[in-house]
Amino acid sequence: MDETHALIEQRRQKLAALRARGIDPFANKFTPSEGCGEARQRYAEGREVAVAGRVVAHRDMGKSQFLVLQDQSGRLQAYVQQQAVGAESFDVIKHLDLGDFMGARGPLFTTRTGEVTVKVQSFTLLAKALRPPPAKWHGLEDVEIRYRQRYLDLMADERVRDLFFKRSQIVWEIRRFLHERGYIEVETPMMQSIPGGAAAQPFVTWHNALGVQFHLRIAIELYLKRLLVGGMDRVFEIGRNFRNEGLSRRHNPEFTMLEVYQAYGDYASMMELLEGMLAHVARAVLGTLAVEHRDPEGKIVRTIDLTPPWRRVRYRDLVREAAGADWFEIGAPARRDRALGLGIDLAAAEEDFEVTGAVFEKLVEPALIQPTLVTHLPFELTPLAKRSLEDPTTVEVFECCINGQEIAPAYTEQNDPIEQRDRLEHQAGGERQKLDEDFLVALEHGMPPAGGMGIGIDRLCMMLLGQPNIRDVILFPQMKPR
Repeated sequence: MDETHALIEQRRQKLAALRARGIDPFANKFTPSEGCGEARQRYAEGREVAVAGRVVAHRDMGKSQFLVLQDQSGRLQAYVQQQAVGAESFDVIKHLDLGDFMGARGPLFTTRTGEVTVKVQSFTLLAKALRPPPAKWHGLEDVEIRYRQRYLDLMADERVRDLFFKRSQIVWEIRRFLHERGYIEVETPMMQSIPGGAAAQPFVTWHNALGVQFHLRIAIELYLKRLLVGGMDRVFEIGRNFRNEGLSRRHNPEFTMLEVYQAYGDYASMMELLEGMLAHVARAVLGTLAVEHRDPEGKIVRTIDLTPPWRRVRYRDLVREAAGADWFEIGAPARRDRALGLGIDLAAAEEDFEVTGAVFEKLVEPALIQPTLVTHLPFELTPLAKRSLEDPTTVEVFECCINGQEIAPAYTEQNDPIEQRDRLEHQAGGERQKLDEDFLVALEHGMPPAGGMGIGIDRLCMMLLGQPNIRDVILFPQMKPR
């Protein structure tokens, strides 16, 4: 029998011994008066508290025991004396293991070392952990375990718990910012007969009752635009998208997006909205607009300054800086040859604009560390955006790049139903079954001019929280089955 199995067997024996004495931890209830961390913060000598949490430390001092209880709010030491709880109850404490849950009642005091402690007058066992906690209580080293068994990662590392608390706060602050500006939060279908709003491979499912095929949505966009048609002038949704594509440090098959639309706005109004929103979130969650990224040893490797206004630069200008000032004058064959010479993989780039897009993705985007709003993209890249009046070969679009990756694209939305149909038909390669006819019919009823924006919440959290891998900001990232 290996060590782990031996420890599990010992814990099972302790549980059996407790039950033989008429104590079933799983049958007990306990109502805390406050959290463990809250009790520490609200310390007053002799104040009675009722706290509960997981046992994360245990010292046997003979006729007294010191335990540390941990809950979401923090930790609190508990002091148990045989004289205070009685010999029979005191003996139960000896059946506790690290990882068990218990509730404790008693007055607060401070030890000689200044540690805030509850002097236990009564306690209740609330759950018996039949498996031992992670061996390393200051962070798991096995990355596979961290991602597959996130609960162990959360148990073992306070920094991980704090990171996900901050992610929750980031999303809450985004909602608060938008609600205060008159935006209405909505929910739209995640199962769609025709996936639209982006060019991506969808996941396919089947509805038994209807006898039809559905797709998990790849974008939220088209349903929110229907709401603009219906008279909801400021709308947003925070929800999951699904793309049946590869996994990487920046990609997960299911990911969280914010999409927001404003009637009578445009891509410029979305710039102002984005700058204001991210500055608000950074101040509220981090307390600063200077976002520090550190290496595993804690050394600062870069500081991102979110102070508005951010740099604005045209797509073509950035491509010229990376691939040559004459890039757009040399012709398509020469552009392809030069891109290959620059080490660009063009396997997926069939058209000329895709070659330029590959150059931008490989050479330009990774170098945009400070917030940069890249404007006037080629119209072929964004069929749902409105052409620029000053240069019809481009569209009124920006891509916000921070820390070397795209965080948010935004458009002046196309509301001409005739041009929108033509561009979607071109994107679909003439396959009419790929067109969302209901969306096009909605546009024919009239959609106001509008600005729209999408923000990848996972990538935003990576940037704000200084995490290099998208899996570090998703509680349960997709993993290959064992």
